[in-house]
Amino acid sequence: MTDKPLRVVRVVPGGPVMVEGPVRVELPDGTGVESDRFMVAICACRRSKTYPLCDTSHRRKERAGGGESVEGSTQ
Repeated sequence: MTDKPLRVVRVVPGGPVMVEGPVRVELPDGTGVESDRFMVAICACRRSKTYPLCDTSHRRKERAGGGESVEGSTQ
């Protein structure tokens, strides 16, 4: 262990991974995204248009039998 305080990472069921910021998220291709927010939502579903950051796309669900998406409930 180090003297640095532990960073809190919270996995949200069906949602993003919440990380105490500020953070730099490094992608496999070597690019990165930085956020100076106090809490950062990292996309876990890969549906986000702002990937690797979450844009709440995980809330969208397809209707049975149709191709149109609708906004799911906000918990």
